[in-house]
Amino acid sequence: MIALSLSDVTVAFGTDVILDKVSFSINEGTRLGVVGVNGAGKSLLLKTICGINRAEDGNIFFGKDKRVSYLEQNAGFESEKILFDEMLGAFDKLCEWEERLSFLQKKMNDNCPEDEHMMYVKEYTMLEESFRKNGGYEYKSRIKSMLTSLGFPPEKQMLPISALSGGQKTRVALARTLLGEPDILMLDEPTNHLDIESCKWLEGYLASYKKTLIVISHDRYFLDKVTTHTLEVENQDVKLYNCSYTGFVKRKEEDRKNDEKHYLNQKKEIERLEAFIENQRRWNRERNIIAAESRMKAIDRMEKIDKPKNLPDRVSFNFSSGKSLLMSERMLDVKGLSKAFPGKVLFENLSFLLHGQDRMFFVGPNGVGKSTLLKILSGRMAPDKGSFEYVKGIKIGYYDQEHQGLNPNNTVLDELWNNYPDKKQGEIRGVLARFLFKAEDVFKKVEVLSGGEKARLTFAKLMLEDLNLLILDEPTNHLDASSREVLEDAILNYDGTVMAVSHDRYFLSKLATRILDMRPDGHTDYKGTYEDYEDYKRRMGLGESVDTADTGASVQSGSKEDYLKNKEEKSRRRKFEKKLADSEKRISEIEKRQQEIEKEMQEFATDYLKTAALYEESTKLNEELEKVYEAWEEANTELGN
Repeated sequence: MIALSLSDVTVAFGTDVILDKVSFSINEGTRLGVVGVNGAGKSLLLKTICGINRAEDGNIFFGKDKRVSYLEQNAGFESEKILFDEMLGAFDKLCEWEERLSFLQKKMNDNCPEDEHMMYVKEYTMLEESFRKNGGYEYKSRIKSMLTSLGFPPEKQMLPISALSGGQKTRVALARTLLGEPDILMLDEPTNHLDIESCKWLEGYLASYKKTLIVISHDRYFLDKVTTHTLEVENQDVKLYNCSYTGFVKRKEEDRKNDEKHYLNQKKEIERLEAFIENQRRWNRERNIIAAESRMKAIDRMEKIDKPKNLPDRVSFNFSSGKSLLMSERMLDVKGLSKAFPGKVLFENLSFLLHGQDRMFFVGPNGVGKSTLLKILSGRMAPDKGSFEYVKGIKIGYYDQEHQGLNPNNTVLDELWNNYPDKKQGEIRGVLARFLFKAEDVFKKVEVLSGGEKARLTFAKLMLEDLNLLILDEPTNHLDASSREVLEDAILNYDGTVMAVSHDRYFLSKLATRILDMRPDGHTDYKGTYEDYEDYKRRMGLGESVDTADTGASVQSGSKEDYLKNKEEKSRRRKFEKKLADSEKRISEIEKRQQEIEKEMQEFATDYLKTAALYEESTKLNEELEKVYEAWEEANTELGN
């Protein structure tokens, strides 16, 4: 059945038409990825679908009784409540039922007339069945599990939301939206502010989402894992593809080649017919005129193929190292770096050597100090302990994800020209054009630029200088998919050295030659690709021996340490596997006993003492069941199920 349908919908922003008479439909259960360059109108499309923005024309239809929920990009969640208490709002009905059941239970335990007691028994029995079937005994465990998976361990779940950071509030908004389980779930860049492990959890959650999902994302890895269909927004129109992102890229290229081929073939045929007509008219005889008119009718009968529209402009750039250093030598020697903030240790005793042409990526959960480490290594912050030393004569370029190196009062032109005053205006404007700043765009103030525009301007500044080392902090943030591909190619063709922080696994997979995994309990320096490192972690978790000889990869840690970690991991898994099995067994026992109690209550409905005892037993079992479900959820989470 159709979940959502758009027919000839026109969307404008001010006087500019963003989407012109777009139409598409999706069925229930579809997981749709929405893609397109920045500014194409993706977010405006979702806001129009959910009614935040008004369509200029056309119709939007939803399936019957569909609940729709939309989470916009970087949406914060403002509330004075405790985090866990706020999440309870997603289960208003269950909370209401739970309160009523507690009231009824108290009444049944009071001394009251038999007919009144039986009335309470009847209501309790019916309400408890609905409560159980709708997840009443699991919803609190679900909240705890989801918050933990999104980076809020149990100790943070009792914090007031007002005390959280902006990124944390965005994750709170995501959790609250997911817990609501709407029939049509619409998410705009949901992986913003998520570390890799949280992204993996979200992928698993959305990939198994039984209802309809519409998600905007530039994270190509995420789209491939989650979506079943792709909607491209381009040139004021949309096109639906029956595949995820990678399949869409291939099909789009094939479709464009076919469209161009058919257009050119028809154009040649029309030109041939027009030349024939012109020749016949020159003869100006009756049979020639008849032949010419026949060809004219043939042209008129043709269903004209439009020329394929031009693709949106893409950025174009490259980096240069200048080759003033030997790429095989030590570029950086880091010894025993430590950094902490009040009440929080980020990292301790961090040491590594960086060699020429390494592409080292720092990964790990939010809050372990990855961006702080880059600020230290770029000279923008001091460490608490330890030291680092660069090779003499090195030239470093630093990309700050917050773009603090840009002057908000400058124009785009001045921001670049002030850094390179020896260059002519035409040369500067030529560079800016490669980053899609054309015509009057170069006179925009930096303060009014979007996140993507600031990212492009920062890269323009880096491109104009020969740099031996690029230090990049989340460089793909704010970039659309096509710009990310250009950046990847620029780094692949760069003959210098790279240190970067990124949560973009597609980006990591394509570029990394070395992974430094920062964790609260230490770090691992792995010389190899991101896929190799993920495989290494999986095999360590399964207790298999690790042989890196085939890939040339290596892990910077002692064999004793590896052995102890492997042993500890196997012990941990055995512990949680037993906990999972015990929980499942006990859940089965409790549910079986609850069914028996229901039958006995019906059988002894007129026996006040017997029913009171059964209700007391049922209450204790329900309390135990909630705790067992929590243990079951914890074991599942720890085992990665």
